[in-house]
Amino acid sequence: MADLLKGKRGFITGIANNRSLAYGIAEACLAEGAELAFGCQMDIFGDKVKPLADTMGVDTVVDYNVLDDDSTTAAFEALQDKWGTLDFALHAIAYSDKSELTGRFTNTTRDNFKNSMDISVYSFIDMAKKAAPLMTNGGSLMTLTFQGSHKATPWYNVMGVAKAALESSVLYLANDLGPDGIRVNAISPGPMKTLSGAAIGGARKTFRWTEANSPLRSNATLATVGGTAVYLASDYSGSTTGETIMVDGGLHIIGMPQPDNF
Repeated sequence: MADLLKGKRGFITGIANNRSLAYGIAEACLAEGAELAFGCQMDIFGDKVKPLADTMGVDTVVDYNVLDDDSTTAAFEALQDKWGTLDFALHAIAYSDKSELTGRFTNTTRDNFKNSMDISVYSFIDMAKKAAPLMTNGGSLMTLTFQGSHKATPWYNVMGVAKAALESSVLYLANDLGPDGIRVNAISPGPMKTLSGAAIGGARKTFRWTEANSPLRSNATLATVGGTAVYLASDYSGSTTGETIMVDGGLHIIGMPQPDNF
């Protein structure tokens, strides 16, 4: 431990269980001295997140339903009452109907498209709008994406389009909030064995393919994703904004399978 985040306060959303990317990021931030609060949709995830928070020594878990403006507003009001200021926040929220993450992208329904964009993209814009006033000394906003945003990826379908919109939002938010000293970045891990990753058709095949063909011959881990988030939350990233940082074993540079896998 280097106490890179000692004295910093962060808000973490998107924890579903102890294999969530948000959980790995929370672990890494706590190990570096951060003080955290968690946000989750209490009626769905509260029974799982509260025990994890207790185990991790996090004493504040607030309701955070991104489809309810009153819920997200109340969450940031609770953080303001608790701390007064905020140093970093993680958006680790995305959703699509699982049935539309298989088959053809052309079969995407209008309702699921709108719902996926609302939950996966607008929720980050809303977070930025509500977190920024608490970041009176500057800060760091982070979100999670995947390379299916810019490369057609089997089974990713509407989530690829949503992640492309999310990454574009990172650029515009970074430009908007830069004068306030607030950095906005995305982390793009490779395939992960998480609850959200398992919802994607062919997840196991994708995980094995990445492990066999990425330059490092490995998939990302909770620790490597968490370490990247620590960097972005720390003062060392003071000149880094508007970026999508790849944490995928180098998969994104590969144009074809490794020779042994032809």
